[in-house]
Amino acid sequence: MQGRVHAERLLVLGGGFTGAAVARLALERAVATVATTRDAARASALEALGARAIDPAAASADADTMVVVTFPPDRDADRALAARVRHARAIVYVSSSVVYGDARGRVSEESAPHALTPRAEARLEAERVWRDVGATIVRSPAIYGPGRGLHLRLARGALRVAGAGDNVVSRVHVDDLAAALLDLALLGPGEDVFVAGDRHPCPHLEVIAWLCEQLGAPLPPHGPAEEADETLRHSRALDPTRLWSTLAREPAYPTYREGFAQCIAVDRGLIAAQRGARSPA
Repeated sequence: MQGRVHAERLLVLGGGFTGAAVARLALERAVATVATTRDAARASALEALGARAIDPAAASADADTMVVVTFPPDRDADRALAARVRHARAIVYVSSSVVYGDARGRVSEESAPHALTPRAEARLEAERVWRDVGATIVRSPAIYGPGRGLHLRLARGALRVAGAGDNVVSRVHVDDLAAALLDLALLGPGEDVFVAGDRHPCPHLEVIAWLCEQLGAPLPPHGPAEEADETLRHSRALDPTRLWSTLAREPAYPTYREGFAQCIAVDRGLIAAQRGARSPA
């Protein structure tokens, strides 16, 4: 990666959960930010942060603009938008650890992708499109934070333990991922691939048991592993050492304990409301 660049503008392609977090952090650093969305509620939320919300069809970028891409794979949209922002100062694309297929054990940038599902193949195809215009690729595990995560699924009774729950799973707090994406964009153009994640991949059941203790909830029932999200079906530990070393810092939420403690504190009212909705009249 090259040295930090001067860029006064940020374009976030995809103003959803992760994209909104990137926009918020950029605005806190006084970076003028535009984010794309077709959803009126998301547009209002982005405008409330101080960003300018636009339709993706209006998105473009010049040599003084950084671009962070967070929307899910869409062949036509990926190709059209990549062509319109190819002259950006730097581009960072958020991919997914699903591209590693059934890989087990430690997974790093040296691990070969192995797409086994249509979802994974779509991710790899999108990566190729964005790498062709010089994007840095960040392969992320499951993303959680206030408003989204196991803590809320547990509160509303929608959580099931995938299989025996002994498979090792990686995760990343949305604020840590957003900060890494923004910092990589600020570092400047590069065609690197990074693996994201916190510093404590661990068995899925360990996280669920800890959350149950924090929330005073019973352990949820087990369900078939094959019915879980792709990111929860395999046992692997994403190694984000290269990412955090490149950024010369550690994540703010190095384990699920710090991350979910923050989520529980922020979402306390929502957790209570969801529990209340489950209670019999």
